[in-house]
Amino acid sequence: MTTNARKHRIGMLVCSYYPQDPRVRREAEALVGAGFEVDVICLKRAGQGARDEKSGVRVFRLPMDRKRAGKIRYIWDYLWFMILGAIWLNALHARRRYKIVHVHNMPDVLVLCALPARLTGSKIILDLHDPTPEVYQTKFGISPAGRAFKILVALERLSIRLAHLVLTPNVTFRDLFIARGCPPEKIHVVMNSPQEDVFHDGHAPAISANDRPFTLMFHGGIYHRHGLDLVLDAINRLRDRIPGLEFNVYGEGDWLQDFLRLVEERNLAGHVRYHGHVPLETIAAAIASIDIGIIPNRRTPFTEINLPTRIFEYLCAGKPAIVPHTRGIMDYFPPDALFYFDADDPASLADQIMRIHDDPAYAAEVLGRAVEVYRRHTWKLEKENLVEQVSRMIEYAQK
Repeated sequence: MTTNARKHRIGMLVCSYYPQDPRVRREAEALVGAGFEVDVICLKRAGQGARDEKSGVRVFRLPMDRKRAGKIRYIWDYLWFMILGAIWLNALHARRRYKIVHVHNMPDVLVLCALPARLTGSKIILDLHDPTPEVYQTKFGISPAGRAFKILVALERLSIRLAHLVLTPNVTFRDLFIARGCPPEKIHVVMNSPQEDVFHDGHAPAISANDRPFTLMFHGGIYHRHGLDLVLDAINRLRDRIPGLEFNVYGEGDWLQDFLRLVEERNLAGHVRYHGHVPLETIAAAIASIDIGIIPNRRTPFTEINLPTRIFEYLCAGKPAIVPHTRGIMDYFPPDALFYFDADDPASLADQIMRIHDDPAYAAEVLGRAVEVYRRHTWKLEKENLVEQVSRMIEYAQK
């Protein structure tokens, strides 16, 4: 696609960090590669500059960090970011004249910041990374029959109504948004597939050699719903059956101290390596040397419908993945294409680890079927889909 940079500018707004947020990074870099100019307005992490440029993406970081400390703090952070974000976005729009403002949730109502730009002719994309009502139901235990849940659904509908185009990362989310009133023609799936130039797309043997540890890996948010305690229980069951068993963990989150405490209480310090929060490139390099990627999510209203990006990141590097038997994953992967365990059951998780360890030939067969699914959804293909959707918005804006 050929674009005129002075006419095709995109402003992105996200209450997260850049380039740490992988979906925002993928999409921003893809659009720059297609000829657009992209500005990202985001949070400022400690040690980051207020202004930056990454792979052609101009980054404007607002003077605030994000705290994860209960419902009230979440609401305050979102409100303060909306105020600052609206000021920065529309000040930049006054100079840059964005053809498109691309808003990433959460919160959904961040789209309100783009209303002045919308009134001056900009088209609005709302990128629904996750369904907010289900995330809050899982995180804070709100009832789907309660007032808070209904308010979140109403805000979701309002936000969708204000956008010209809605993007979301999987078909389960898409169907949920449609069921809650989003017009089917307005919403499109752009999947969270790993960037091949970061994750070194390849299909290498995955089973450990005898001269090194048999290595499991988890990377992502360290929250109770992600089930890291289930992995510790599984390792306890297997520590005497798999010599040199090692579990590498990358990430941060509000359950980190509980996780580290459990490691000590269960005397697993010799089997668990915690590496903290690291750049995406470090994650990609680490995956290249593991044997199994673990997605140990507990069954919750959100994890039941989510398709974790980590599955594709492991498959991109030719590594088998163990995943919970949930709808969001089953929508894409049949029963014989991944190693499914019964969610919340550490014995079932341990059985799948043992199965991969004991039968490398079978593990390779399952991996091959999983990689076939991944090949239908590579970032190269998803990127083309994204650029096509944005290009249509540009054409619509020029009419």
